[in-house]
Amino acid sequence: MTPFDLQRDAFGRWTLTLPDGTRHSHVMAVRAFPVSDAQGGAAMMSSEGHEIVWVDQISQLDEALRTQVLQALNEREFLPEILQLQSVSSFATPSTWTVQTNRGTTQFMLKGEEDIRRLTGTVLLINDAHGVQYMIRDLAAMDKHSRKLLDRFL
Repeated sequence: MTPFDLQRDAFGRWTLTLPDGTRHSHVMAVRAFPVSDAQGGAAMMSSEGHEIVWVDQISQLDEALRTQVLQALNEREFLPEILQLQSVSSFATPSTWTVQTNRGTTQFMLKGEEDIRRLTGTVLLINDAHGVQYMIRDLAAMDKHSRKLLDRFL
């Protein structure tokens, strides 16, 4: 038995149906730890912000439901992952960075070194001047040029 059903309504919004037939409209999916444990816990929340269903591990859902939950999560979250640093306008801040992300090439302005936070030994979170957050998932896995540019700011 599936713990719940997640479908889009006629307006493209997510609707959750529990096994007892109770329907909840305008639900959203929220990860517990989107950076450190992206496949871990997630909650299905009502439009009022109340938890309806808790999922311990997204990976444990059957394939169809997991696909729906991941799609709902991805629509809500925006955390581009930096794959490569192509150029930096200046080693003094503010500076303009040109980067390749998992969503394409983009430019952003880094106001100061304090906008680069190390979450773990290899995971960095970078805030641009407009408040958009970018993640470097594995600093050690980046190419030599990217690491060299980053070393100037760390």
